[in-house]
Amino acid sequence: MEISTWWGIVEQARAAVGDRADDRDPPDDPLPDALVDVLAALEPADIIDFYVKHVELTDSAERYPLMWAAFLIEGSFTDDGFMDFRDGLMLLGHETFKRAVADPDSLADLSVVLRMSRDEGGWIGYETLSYLIKDAYQRARGETDTFDTALEAAIKGMTRPELPSGGNWDPEDDDAMRHHLPRLAALFLD
Repeated sequence: MEISTWWGIVEQARAAVGDRADDRDPPDDPLPDALVDVLAALEPADIIDFYVKHVELTDSAERYPLMWAAFLIEGSFTDDGFMDFRDGLMLLGHETFKRAVADPDSLADLSVVLRMSRDEGGWIGYETLSYLIKDAYQRARGETDTFDTALEAAIKGMTRPELPSGGNWDPEDDDAMRHHLPRLAALFLD
């Protein structure tokens, strides 16, 4: 699957829910169900390909600066929390994801981040796209017994990062956060 096709699927789901596409606040977040609907209309092999691209995008965002931005915004830097954060960024669309990976401080421009900084609700992270992809596969095939086998075959041989890339610093050092992520630090530390 081409990366443009992958993002097109996400955008199709976002378009289906309209102005609620950026609302990750449960329990009535409409985007997950819309994404399952779009994916379930694909062939099972294409759903597996979508999963593989999801893994590639997740790996491309395995960067310390983005991890520390997630720490500032959502208050956690566990592996699972960072996975959820990256999945949520993907649901925000291609441009937001691309910009955040290149410049995590650009997340300060998002209305959801501004709301979060003022304790007015909102959330970026989503736990987890892999569940949605498996749900779509089940709907398309009528079973999930073959999902793990198909997925293992598809990602076999992929080189995955062992550690995040990019510059690293102590996320609990407020001065370092202000230096590396000045706009986010102004929202969440000052």
